[in-house]
Amino acid sequence: MRKTLFFTTVFTFLLIGFTSVKAQKNASEGKIKKILYFNPEVEPDIEEIKEPTNHAFFSTVSDNLSRYKKNKMLRAEVQIPFDSIDAKIINDYCTYNEADFAIVPKVRYFKVGIGKYVFSNQVVVSMKIFDAEGKLITETDYDTYRKNMRLLGSAENSIKIATNGAIKGILKKLRKIEPSSEAGF
Repeated sequence: MRKTLFFTTVFTFLLIGFTSVKAQKNASEGKIKKILYFNPEVEPDIEEIKEPTNHAFFSTVSDNLSRYKKNKMLRAEVQIPFDSIDAKIINDYCTYNEADFAIVPKVRYFKVGIGKYVFSNQVVVSMKIFDAEGKLITETDYDTYRKNMRLLGSAENSIKIATNGAIKGILKKLRKIEPSSEAGF
């Protein structure tokens, strides 16, 4: 009887110990990643198209991130120049917003026709992803004309298609960089 009671007590303590260690491990693996998005740089630099572009871009990003429960989108109402990004600025924004990653986007419209404000619905969405220290991890772009020969439709839909394509491109590149980790943005 004593042996059975001793064996049951030891087995119970071991089971409780393993379960608590496993729960702690799962809690640290399931940490929510915070991704900081900056306002996209819009080219050409015309004030009238910035707000609709930002709206279409961020609605697509939030739709994409809602699929992944481990990620949280943070939005910085700041536009950073896409071609000259300072690592210190990225580091400061990530530190103050407690973000794990930062994404700097750019939306470039194609200009066609004669005149200053004649645009096509073709866009190129480019994204650069940085870690919290400000180091470039990867970058990608998506051209709606070259990728799916999109000739008709609104510019807003082109932005949504290009943003989805750029996010998929970043995910594909992140999987190549870190195949063991599950990167879901």
